[in-house]
Amino acid sequence: MEDNSFGTHEFMALCELLGAEPYVSVNVGSGSVREASEWAEYLTRGDDSPMAALRRVNGRDEPWRVRFWGLGNEPWGCGGGMRAEAYADLARVFGTYSRDHSGNRLYRIAAGGSSDNYHWTEVLMKALGRTAGSGAAPADRTPTFQAISFHHYTVPGSWEHKGSATEFDLEEYYWTMAQAAEVDQILAGHARIMDAYDPDKTVGLVLDEWGTWFDVEPGTHPGFLFQQNTLRDALVASLHFDAFHRHADRLVMANIAQTINVLQAMLLTDGEALVRTPSYHVFAMNSGHQDAESLAVRLPRPAPVRRVAHTDLSTFSATASRKDGHVLISLTNLDAEGGLDVELDLRGARVGAPTAAVLTADALNAHNTPQDPHAVRPEPLDEARIEGSLLRVQLPPHAFVTVKLPLV
Repeated sequence: MEDNSFGTHEFMALCELLGAEPYVSVNVGSGSVREASEWAEYLTRGDDSPMAALRRVNGRDEPWRVRFWGLGNEPWGCGGGMRAEAYADLARVFGTYSRDHSGNRLYRIAAGGSSDNYHWTEVLMKALGRTAGSGAAPADRTPTFQAISFHHYTVPGSWEHKGSATEFDLEEYYWTMAQAAEVDQILAGHARIMDAYDPDKTVGLVLDEWGTWFDVEPGTHPGFLFQQNTLRDALVASLHFDAFHRHADRLVMANIAQTINVLQAMLLTDGEALVRTPSYHVFAMNSGHQDAESLAVRLPRPAPVRRVAHTDLSTFSATASRKDGHVLISLTNLDAEGGLDVELDLRGARVGAPTAAVLTADALNAHNTPQDPHAVRPEPLDEARIEGSLLRVQLPPHAFVTVKLPLV
């Protein structure tokens, strides 16, 4: 049980060890503006000040660099039960007093709504002094926050009975995929609202909690939200990554909600044993897209579609990017039983021999354990070849594939 001994210094040290940028979220619900202001000073001020002096007393001489600064968390729910209008006023106040110190510039992120609550996003855009259609804030007003966040989870059941992470049938699998695919439309909805007020895209959109949410594993503490991670979770992640890539002109950050042992985690531990989950492997396989140039993917014919309940689910998804003399293509086949032959026209570029990898398994609920840590892991894929200007790839059923092409 966490006893709050892991505090500011421990968190910042962990970020340094991991080479990760910290994202600090202040308490808008029950905390104070002064508390937030002093925390920013404690973390980032380098000269002589009361909070900088306290940090030195506590063992840290040099200030940290902190960029991402969240103004609260889920203020519509557990973070305060507020209305959008009430929170917008608080975000302006907390953003004003969360100041930049010693050359450190905070990227202040206002806490937005849940899933498709576009009203919350619009209220926050108006709080920046913007008018729909004008795209410009008043010249005498400094923005009190630079981005707006929202949260969206893939929950195939109800909140009371979300479903098992490992025991599901084919119908539940496809319904989970249909739920996951909705993130594309939700991102587009928030982007449309923001575009009306900010056509130059100076305000960022942040999805700072996403992932699957199932019932906890039997026998575990319900408050710890421990769930297994299967191939199904990996394919949910691949769909999300493709959506993120398609909306990269507005989406500046997307964070899986947890990392270790909670919900759709990258790593699971059991005593001293540590297991990489299928979701971990999708993250690793997609890492080449980070900081790359997005490339358009236009299919020569419509992607296959499966009717799932009241919606049509496209069972194929793809994105591509270019970086460091290579093109990386991500391909997802959601069809649980049938493979798919993919043909892409590589216009405007000469490429070398492709290197492909595939993440799949015999069963949709396959997962890694300390006893079998490699049940789901990437394997080389030979079914990728260049024929003239075409790339042809044979995708297995329920599989995620990456193809790397050197530019020549």
